[in-house]
Amino acid sequence: MRGTLLTIAALLVTVPAFASSGEYVSPENLTATTFGIIGLVIFIAAYLLVIFEEQLHLRKSKPVIVAAGLIWVLVALAYRAIGQPEAAHAAILGNITEYGELFLFLLSAMTYINALEDRNAFGALRSWLVNKGYTLRTVFWLTGLLSFIISPVADNLTTALLMGAVAMAVGGNNPRFVVVACINIVVGANAGGAFSPFGDITTLMVWQKGRVAFWEFFDLFVPALIDWLLPALLMSFSVPKIKPTVTDASVSLKFGARRIMLLFLLTIVTAVCFHNFLDLPPAAGMMLGLGYLSLFSFYLKKHEGRPTTGGDPLNETGHEAGGFDLFQKIAKAEWDTLLFFYGVILCVGGLGQFGYLAMVSHSLYDGLGATTANVLVGLLSAIVDNIPVMFAVLTMNPHLSLGQWLLVTMTAGVGGSLLSIGSAAGVALMGTARGVYTFGNHLKWAWAVALGYAAAIAAHMLLNAARF
Repeated sequence: MRGTLLTIAALLVTVPAFASSGEYVSPENLTATTFGIIGLVIFIAAYLLVIFEEQLHLRKSKPVIVAAGLIWVLVALAYRAIGQPEAAHAAILGNITEYGELFLFLLSAMTYINALEDRNAFGALRSWLVNKGYTLRTVFWLTGLLSFIISPVADNLTTALLMGAVAMAVGGNNPRFVVVACINIVVGANAGGAFSPFGDITTLMVWQKGRVAFWEFFDLFVPALIDWLLPALLMSFSVPKIKPTVTDASVSLKFGARRIMLLFLLTIVTAVCFHNFLDLPPAAGMMLGLGYLSLFSFYLKKHEGRPTTGGDPLNETGHEAGGFDLFQKIAKAEWDTLLFFYGVILCVGGLGQFGYLAMVSHSLYDGLGATTANVLVGLLSAIVDNIPVMFAVLTMNPHLSLGQWLLVTMTAGVGGSLLSIGSAAGVALMGTARGVYTFGNHLKWAWAVALGYAAAIAAHMLLNAARF
């Protein structure tokens, strides 16, 4: 999740600003004003703190939340100075609406993931894989394949942590295996998320903005598969066919796990139907799905022997006394990530109101051409978080064909695999396999990942030529 300051400043500059009527609020060209320059400096300073999160031990949400508030103070002052205070007001309301939809969607999805974790869904899968007695090469292929399959539904971070735990449990005493297995998992998780509207925050944003329809994302399946498969094939030759000795306690699914999986699937179907057939935000469908889980949680409490009459009993801490507690699952959502999204959306939305959008769009898409620009977006996402980069592209709203929108969606998602710091999956595995899976060790195989990146782009342009 980590170019020069000018590159960061140029691309991380804006989110759509909507008036309450749903129309765009056209920004003034205030890029050369004192307010605009100070706002840009504040954002760069805040994002540098985000980049060095691991070294500073400062949660990434904190600097961007402060920066967001300060930038919008500057936006309000700038628009008052030109006699348009209502424009700033309408723009920030649009940004908050944008964030609200994303927040509710992710909150529901995160709650389901936490509920499945509580029911041992991920632990049971890990235990089953570890106890199978597979060779290291088989584990290498299985963890990569499962990362590719699971991440379109679960997020790439959860997928990477789960599969990373399997790889380290099986081959923890073989550092060479752990390195290539972790790289394979990161590439697989990021590639798997690229062809699903639910697989990555960037694909979710593209879907919610209506740039790509739900089923059109699956045009990226074969290119995304190639993005994972080619590096995996090249790396697999370095994995020995030895069978390690492992011991891992058996973990069973808890009561209700399978039904929660079905409810999660039903929730996804509901969100798709809300968007495709009712023209309602997918977030509303996801919240209805959270309602499914809330009703089922009542049944779980009753089954597990908790009294349910007269309200939910509380213990001395004010929390429910026992059993499955939905609100504890909500509380375990990744709040740092959710608040980081708020800061990013408000920061880049504020900078957008200073007028950086037209400048960047002209230099990037008009100057370089759509294909080159979209490939560069993917390379940039290996250094800088792909979420603000995708927000910038969506806000620029260049005149792109469906094929080009699919291209930038894919490159923004899989480009983070080029470096270990380019995605949440890579950063997480560097933490769990500390000292083994490192930035330098990932870099040794960057050539293989880059070949997969190039092959995926070529495959997309060949297979989906009719989309361009």
